Amino acid sequence: MERSRIAVAGASGLIGGALARSLTADGHEVVRLVRRAPRTKDEIRWDPEGGRVDAAGLAGCDAVVNLAGAGVGNRRWTEDYKARIRSSRVLGTTALAEAIASLDEKPRVFVNGSAIGYYGETGDREVDESAPHGKGFLPELCVEWEAATAPAQEAGVRTVFARTGLVVDRHGGAWGRLFPLFKAGLGGRMGDGRQYWSYVSLHDEVAAIRHLVDTDGLSGPFNLTAPNPLTNREITAAMGRVLHRPTLFTVPAPVLRAVLGEMSGDVLGSARVLPKRLLESGFTFAFPDIEAAIRAAR
Repeated sequence: MERSRIAVAGASGLIGGALARSLTADGHEVVRLVRRAPRTKDEIRWDPEGGRVDAAGLAGCDAVVNLAGAGVGNRRWTEDYKARIRSSRVLGTTALAEAIASLDEKPRVFVNGSAIGYYGETGDREVDESAPHGKGFLPELCVEWEAATAPAQEAGVRTVFARTGLVVDRHGGAWGRLFPLFKAGLGGRMGDGRQYWSYVSLHDEVAAIRHLVDTDGLSGPFNLTAPNPLTNREITAAMGRVLHRPTLFTVPAPVLRAVLGEMSGDVLGSARVLPKRLLESGFTFAFPDIEAAIRAAR
């Protein structure tokens, strides 16, 4: 790929930060969207929940990648925090899509974050991008989140939905909380451990997003998950093997529900998600199995 100018919203987060570093290392110009007054020429002011973005700062960008949003696993899901999760994604995406549509010279592609929460509870059933959305807070949020890109799509900009799974990395996300517990020998399965977790290494997550940016003709939903989702019980065992720690502890489902509230459904729920379209597009995973992903992250 030739040197490009790429705007990244959410560059302070786990995935956005890794993406920005990867692009910069390869010589691309990364423009970061920030909520404060810009301090450097590579920053653009925006207010995602207020629905405002400096559209002029997006001029000349070849691509826009939106990974911004309040952390789903950061806090207990009170009604107020659920409203914040929603507004930070839906209103921010709408503002970006409208700003993109307003440009005389529009970017080639708009990659918008989404999540495998779109599918809801799948049990043992494998699902790919052709599956309908599920029911509940997260599926409904993902539907709204993706629909908010409409102004960019209607303006003719190639638009991609990156439905991300559980990112394996020790610095953030759900796995960022798991690593310290397992390293201390306190790790174990959650609930009965039969629920499927669809994971992806941080390396492959970033590589997949770049693949979606670079590959002309790709649009619509893509599952960013490793090709072999496993149960929580299997992942627990793999963590123990790689980290050389016992995995004797279990967290019963009632305890998780009491501590996490509604968010416990995301931990105890089963999502057996396959990256069908990503594989068909020619993407190759560097860390397709869980032990390789854990080793890359530890």
